[in-house]
Amino acid sequence: MLEPNLDQPATTAVVHEWLVSRAGSEKVVEQMLAVYPQADLFSLVEFLPDDARGLIPANTQVQTSFIQQLPWARRHFRQYLPLMPLAIEQFDLSAYDLVLSSNHAVAKGVLTRPHQLHISYVHTPIRYAWDLQQQYLQQAGLTSGLKGALTRFMLHYLRLWDVAAAHRVDCFVANSRFVAQRIWKTYRRPATVIYPPVAVDRFRWHQPRDEFYLTVSRCVPYKRVDLSVQAFNQLGLPLVVIGDGPAMDSLQRLAKSNITFLRNPPDSVVSEYMERCRGFIFPAEEDFGITVVEAQAAGAPVIAYGRGGCTETVQPGKTGVLFQYQTVDHLIDAVRAFEANRSQFSAELIRRHAETFSAPRFRQQLLTYVNDKWLQFQRGDALE
Repeated sequence: MLEPNLDQPATTAVVHEWLVSRAGSEKVVEQMLAVYPQADLFSLVEFLPDDARGLIPANTQVQTSFIQQLPWARRHFRQYLPLMPLAIEQFDLSAYDLVLSSNHAVAKGVLTRPHQLHISYVHTPIRYAWDLQQQYLQQAGLTSGLKGALTRFMLHYLRLWDVAAAHRVDCFVANSRFVAQRIWKTYRRPATVIYPPVAVDRFRWHQPRDEFYLTVSRCVPYKRVDLSVQAFNQLGLPLVVIGDGPAMDSLQRLAKSNITFLRNPPDSVVSEYMERCRGFIFPAEEDFGITVVEAQAAGAPVIAYGRGGCTETVQPGKTGVLFQYQTVDHLIDAVRAFEANRSQFSAELIRRHAETFSAPRFRQQLLTYVNDKWLQFQRGDALE
């Protein structure tokens, strides 16, 4: 009789909420599949555009939920949020030793058995159900009325389910210390930090610097692109804003002639602007902030709001400048402080710092962590 292999799990399932683009969380899934190439992939829906299909290996099986077949799911799958807890629980994962969930909403809620190890990589707890609920309701115009009351009730139900689902996870991994703190605040569970993978080799760090500053962001309220526009209206320095979103038109109306907007150019164009900009402006509070590391991979100093993941990815005085309060005046002061001292920033040093967030580093740390937890799990040790 063959003894079970205690060193590594024999079968692996990777679970993600939805596959519709090649954004930061999908890049984590891509690297999980690189570590476990024989894994099967589960996702509530899969509507990847052709230019993003490369993140899933050709031999990987993708199983979707019933939401995939619902009316208008391709364009409006997020409207089915109330059904997502039910949908994620319908996946049959009983054949797998190891379950890796990539979670920013409901993926951690999959059902597993006592002999299975479930590790959840958390990009964020459900922000619109927890700490950003009031902001979400205000932005959506749902602070009053019947629709607002129904939304509040739905979010209340979602919070109850979310806490219950957290108890199904054996081990939590967070994409930053900031998110680890939020996991503890929300679920009272500890989390190990493994920073997400960044494609640093995509960027050249030794290009000549131009005179413009750069912001790359979705134009939605919490990204605070409006701070960048208002600050550079006053500074008069050239700023390029790359992105798209519901706030783009209003931002363009607000901006003066020194500010240029580019709507969703190709990645090659984004890389070129990062490689040439004088500095990268990031006024948002993010859980991690991949574009901040990408800018540093291109050798660009970063001027960022000093809360959230940026406090872990930007080294003040070495790779950038952090400003303390999320206001126009504090951003202006930070840009002026940078202008007065920009000769002290070395593109080569900034690039070396960014390389500590590379994809190979992520794969090695994830593999080491999973193997350690698997051995503890097999021995019956406490996993916390």
